[in-house]
Amino acid sequence: MELLYIHWNPDPILFSVAGIAIRWYSIFWLIAILAGSQVVYKLYKSKGLPLDTFQTLFLYSFLGIFIGARLGHCLFYEPGYYLSHPLEIVLPIQSLPGGGWRFTGYAGLASHGGTLGLIIALALFCHKTKIHYLDILDMMGVAAPLAAGFIRLANLMNSEIIGMPADVPWAFVFERVDMLPRHPAQLYEALAYFLFFFIMVVVARYRKNRCGRGFYFGLCIALIFLFRFFIEFLKERQVDFENTLPIDMGQILSVPFVVLGLYFVITRWNKPAR
Repeated sequence: MELLYIHWNPDPILFSVAGIAIRWYSIFWLIAILAGSQVVYKLYKSKGLPLDTFQTLFLYSFLGIFIGARLGHCLFYEPGYYLSHPLEIVLPIQSLPGGGWRFTGYAGLASHGGTLGLIIALALFCHKTKIHYLDILDMMGVAAPLAAGFIRLANLMNSEIIGMPADVPWAFVFERVDMLPRHPAQLYEALAYFLFFFIMVVVARYRKNRCGRGFYFGLCIALIFLFRFFIEFLKERQVDFENTLPIDMGQILSVPFVVLGLYFVITRWNKPAR
C-alpha cells in the first residue's frame, strides 16, 4: 500500500506591497514576538514592576534576539562567506556574481545566537533599570517556548531546516528541495515547544513562590536545548563542514545551554526567593 505523503510547497510570499514581498517567515516571526511579549507583559505586571520600563524591555529583547540570531547564523554556520561579505551580515541583501545585489530579507537566523543575544541584552536592561536580572530571565523563560514554536512554523513555511528521508505516514515531501519524503523536523520542534510552554505555565502556577530565582529560565533552556540536541539526529546537516563532525553545530551549541539550564533547575527547585 502506497503511503500518502504530504506534499509541501506553499508560496513563501504571502503578498507584496509596493514591490516588497511580505513573507510567511516574517509573519510568523512577528506573531512569535507579539505572543511572547504578551506573556512577559502579564508576568511583568503581576510582579508590580514599573510598566513604563516595559517598552524599553521590549526594545532590548527584540534587538538582542535579532542581532544575536543574525550574528549566530553568520559566524557559527557560514563564517567564511559572511566574513568576506560583511555588508550582508547587517543588510538583507545578497551580492550577485555578475555584480549588483538582490533583496533577500534576513534569511539566516540561528536560535542559539538569538538566545545568547537575548541574555546579553537583558543584562544591559537590568543594569539600566536595576531590576533583578534573574526575575527578567524567568519571565522570558516562561514565554520563550511559545515564541520558539511560531518561529519553527516560519521555518516550515520556508521549507528549511528539513528532516532526514523517512517512510513514516506523516512524512513531508518538500518539493522546493527534492521529491523525497522526509521527517517534518520543523513541525516536531514547533509541537514540542508549544508543549513546553504549557509545561512552563503549569509549573509556574503550581510552584509559585516555591522555586528560587532563575528556576524557570533554567527549565526553559534545559527543555528546549535538550530536545534540540536529540531532534538534530533527524535533521539534514545545514552546512557542509558539519559532515566532518561527530555531531552537528546545533548539538554542539546546545550542550552549554543544557548544562546551564540543569544547574538552575537543580539548585533552585525548592529555594524560594527571599
